[in-house]
Amino acid sequence: MHKKDKKYETYLRILIEELQSASGCTEPGALAFAAAKARSLLNTVPDTIHIKVSGNVMKNVKSVLVPNTGGLKGIRAAVVAGVLFGKHELELEVIANMPVNAKDLITSYLKDHIVSVDVSPSPYVLDIDITLKKGAHKAQIRIINHHTNIVFMALDEQVFLAKDYVADQAVEDDLKKTLTVEDIVDFADHVEISAIQTCLDRQIKNNMAIAEEGLARDYGANVGSVLLKTYGSHVANQAKAYAAAASDARMSGSKLPVTIVAGSGNQGLTASIPIIVYARHHGVDQERLYRALVVSNLVSIHQKRDIGSLSAYCGVVFAGAGSGAGITYLLGGDYNAIAHTIVNALAILSGMICDGAKPSCAAKIAMAVEAGVLGHHMYENGQEFLGGDGIIAKGIEATLANVTRLAREGMRITDEEIMRIMRETASSEET
Repeated sequence: MHKKDKKYETYLRILIEELQSASGCTEPGALAFAAAKARSLLNTVPDTIHIKVSGNVMKNVKSVLVPNTGGLKGIRAAVVAGVLFGKHELELEVIANMPVNAKDLITSYLKDHIVSVDVSPSPYVLDIDITLKKGAHKAQIRIINHHTNIVFMALDEQVFLAKDYVADQAVEDDLKKTLTVEDIVDFADHVEISAIQTCLDRQIKNNMAIAEEGLARDYGANVGSVLLKTYGSHVANQAKAYAAAASDARMSGSKLPVTIVAGSGNQGLTASIPIIVYARHHGVDQERLYRALVVSNLVSIHQKRDIGSLSAYCGVVFAGAGSGAGITYLLGGDYNAIAHTIVNALAILSGMICDGAKPSCAAKIAMAVEAGVLGHHMYENGQEFLGGDGIIAKGIEATLANVTRLAREGMRITDEEIMRIMRETASSEET
């Protein structure tokens, strides 16, 4: 693939645009970003805040700590943090820098002001609508389906932005529909390192730093530390442990940023850390590592293309398959080996549910990395799952179509039931 080709430019654009940095879980970050943007319009601290979110946003914010808030959780805390302290220019790192007494100030605001939360009937899985009011004035921001994708922005009766989301999304979908595994490998083989080095250096730095933080301190369920203590220092176990430790730190309030993939920090960790661990273990040169990360990131994005940012299907399954593909490329595997690795990984673990962001995500990441690594070693040893085995079809793209159909259509009712169970569980815990 030549750099003057349209497809080359498209793949490069997708990669760079997807590798954003975020502080903490992406859904609280998106809430804080929307709130900070609304506050910038209102230009004062509001008397009241009204929040409407889709069920999937509520699911993903329920159980994670909001960074830099001293252990506060939930939608209301994330929004008030954005209103009081957020820098919207930093997008998903909007609350990376807050005062040491942020917890007290947020708690005080919540006690003295009305901050209401409703579930939106929106058809979009990621929908955030925040209205701030001060006297007779109000500011409104709405985000749909991508964490910083503002589609509506208004102050009082003055509308600054009213974007046709469906038309806008169609353009992005058309770009991502050009992705194929074969072309991703070709792009990785030929992309100029200078064009990708900055974003990949950031991914390596951010994601390994939070992995090391997760192993060094007490976060969440300490899945990474348990893995190392129980199963030792084999490179495959280190790959799982470092990725899991990064997630535990991220879910449990670490201030360190994460470079996300396909709209998810956990998927960004899963798609990158195992490849970095394998590269360091095997002494692979930096250029080969960059190209392997290109494969892993784009394969992960490719699989999520037709599903959206949030669903009942745990996205780290896709990122685990992506990491398996990246490891295979790193160690010299060609397109055929990479395609079989992905199919093997998806056959092993497809169907793992997403029941919100929380400490158990770390363990799910470990299992997704395990599936990717096992998929790699299966093909290395002449073993594979064949078309007709369950949802596996003949050919990598046909298999991906089946799996994304399962995640998008087949698990829709599953998603509704998960959210129903979570609401009932929350209600019983409050009584």
